[in-house]
Amino acid sequence: MLLGKLFEETTTLHLITSIVDLLIVWFVFYQLINVIKGTKAIQLIKGIFFIIIGRAVSDFLDLTTTTQIFDLVLQWGFLAVIVIFQPELRRALEQLGRGRIFKKSAVNKEDELQKYREEMITAVKYMAKRRIGALIVFERETGLKDYIETGTPMHADLTSGLLINVFVPNTPLHDGAMIIQGDKIITAGSYLPLSESNKISKDLGTRHRAAVGISEVTDAFTVVISEETGDISTTINSKLNKSISLEDLEEELKDYWQITNNKKEGGGLFARK
Repeated sequence: MLLGKLFEETTTLHLITSIVDLLIVWFVFYQLINVIKGTKAIQLIKGIFFIIIGRAVSDFLDLTTTTQIFDLVLQWGFLAVIVIFQPELRRALEQLGRGRIFKKSAVNKEDELQKYREEMITAVKYMAKRRIGALIVFERETGLKDYIETGTPMHADLTSGLLINVFVPNTPLHDGAMIIQGDKIITAGSYLPLSESNKISKDLGTRHRAAVGISEVTDAFTVVISEETGDISTTINSKLNKSISLEDLEEELKDYWQITNNKKEGGGLFARK
C-alpha cells in the first residue's frame, strides 16, 4: 500500500518536473527567436532544419553516401554556427548581462512609442516653423471608417518625412485630413465634418473647424497647424487647445499612445480588435 502510494507520488512529481522542464525549454527558445528575429539568422536556421530533415530522409532511404555528407556537415556545423551567428550571440549575451533579455518586448514597446512621438514632433516642428498647414487625426475608441473612406488610402509607417510631404502646399493631399490608427498612417486627404459652434473664433479657418467637428462626433484626438500663423493646436472631446508648445504636444501624444497601447495590447502593438 505504502509502495503504491510512493509510486503514485513519484509519478505525479515526475510529471510536474517534466512539464516545468518543457516550459523552460520553450521559453528559452522563444527568447532566442525574439533576439534573432528580423536578422539573417532566421534564414540560416531554416537551412539547418533542412539539413536535419535531409539527414533523416537519407538515413530512412538508406542512402549511405548522402548520409555521410550530412553527418560531416552537422559535425562541422557547430563551429560554423558560432562564426555565422557571432553578432546575434554577442547581442544576446549583452542583453543577458544587462538583464534585458527577459524584458525585451516591454522595452521594445516603450522604444517604439518614443520613436513615434519623436517622428510626430519632428514633423510638427518643421511644418509649424514654415507655416505649412496640417490636420492630423488620431483614432481612439470610436472608429473613423466613414471618414477614412473619403480619403486616399496609404497604410504606411508613421515617419516625419512622409508626414511633411503629404502637407506640402500645392500637393494633391495637403488640403484634407490625415488619419492615423495606432502607428500607421491609414489615409490622407480625408474630409471631416465642420463644427457649427459659435464658440470658435472667426479668425480660425476650415482646418480648425474640421478638427473641432470631428471631436464633437467622435473621441478622436487631433493636431492642427495653422497655415497663417504656424501655431499648433489640438482638439479632443469638443475642446480646442490653441497655440500649445511642442512640450505640451509631446505630453498629449504620450498620453494618446499610452492609452491606445494599453487598450489594444494582447494582439501585438496597436492590434485592432
